[in-house]
Amino acid sequence: MAETDMHSHPGKSRPDLERRGLMFILSSPSGAGKTTMSRMLLTADEQVKLSVSATTRAKRPGEIDGVDYHFVSDAQFDAMIEKDEFYEWAPVFNYRYGTPKGYIRKGLKDGQDFLFDIDWQGTQQLYQKDQQDAVSVFILPPSLPELRRRLESRGQDSQSTIDDRMSRAQAEISHWAEYDYVVVNDDVDQCFVKVREILHAERRKRTRQTGLIPFVRELMG
Repeated sequence: MAETDMHSHPGKSRPDLERRGLMFILSSPSGAGKTTMSRMLLTADEQVKLSVSATTRAKRPGEIDGVDYHFVSDAQFDAMIEKDEFYEWAPVFNYRYGTPKGYIRKGLKDGQDFLFDIDWQGTQQLYQKDQQDAVSVFILPPSLPELRRRLESRGQDSQSTIDDRMSRAQAEISHWAEYDYVVVNDDVDQCFVKVREILHAERRKRTRQTGLIPFVRELMG
């Protein structure tokens, strides 16, 4: 059933009930499909926005502050950590990246969904700060040989880099049981269908349907 038809009635059209947004987390080892799934989801679903991180690195040509990243100084980043303003943050190649709470929380209250393309450590931090709004999906490769084949087919990394990614992949896979959902990406299109099904189902959870109470009161007269 189409989402917009959920509350249709003969002779009367009713829009979707108000709901609280969610933080939709996708994680996977490098090459297993996390970034591909994220791009497909952002293209196919207008209700999802990519979470915009704060970063201490300099703005690159063509990047827009507040769209690509929130660009801040080291001192500003330190102050945000001190004030506990991040859901999660981590150092990456001599810079720091973090997810600001205020922007996300306002969006969630307004029914906005946010997509997080992060690793298991970032996922743990998000859960510690706001488990009720987080939904996590871990994407597994069909096999380690297939994962290596995908990494090699990119033609971007040296053999030593691929070996390093494969070593890290096994460590990352060991955290699969910490996620709400696990999907095997043996076919990109089928994997995407499963990821979208998870998102649609989570949007319909009773606890996120903030408009249910007034709706049911109206039904009961």
